[in-house]
Amino acid sequence: MAKKESSFKNMVIALFVISAVASTTLGFVYEFTKEPIAQARLSKKLNAIKMVVPPFDNDPNADMYTLPVDGGEALEAYPAKMGEELVGVAIRTYTMNGFSGLVRLMVGLSPSGDITGISVLEHKETPGLGTHMSDEWFIAQFISKNPGKNNIAVKKDGGEVDAITAATISSRAFTDAVQRAYNAYKNSADAESGATVIKQDTTQLSKGGNYE
Repeated sequence: MAKKESSFKNMVIALFVISAVASTTLGFVYEFTKEPIAQARLSKKLNAIKMVVPPFDNDPNADMYTLPVDGGEALEAYPAKMGEELVGVAIRTYTMNGFSGLVRLMVGLSPSGDITGISVLEHKETPGLGTHMSDEWFIAQFISKNPGKNNIAVKKDGGEVDAITAATISSRAFTDAVQRAYNAYKNSADAESGATVIKQDTTQLSKGGNYE
């Protein structure tokens, strides 16, 4: 009996030591790889921004702001500037309507809302079908279109976009993410414009201006 108790005790001690060593090793690995992983993610994000907006000389990542979305997570907006002039904004957008759920895109918009570029960041769509959303021919359909003027939907739904063959759901998801980026940007621009008008009106009132 004593021998069995001793063996069980040794097993417990061995398992404890193995767990402690494994945890310590994982901790070291995490600390060692944390910075390179963060740098790789930042580099990937900056490359995506460069792909979807005109040339810029600022740091869009440092100037990032968020765009609220009704009933969903806020979108990240990366303004691209040349000097003091805003030349475009890259918006990290998403949809949950992909064939396999989440699809993330980086959508570039001009200050007026025209699409300047799109880069696919993340998806789990079917290989050989939904994965074609990254193809140049598919993305080219969106360039220079303005979702406020053009119907950014697949042709089956009355829009202007040719869906990917046998991947209509993925195509719809793509258009949904693009439209979400535009809507968030437009709503933000309208809000800022309204705030500017109110501020200007208040200034005029303080000077005794007349208003109808």
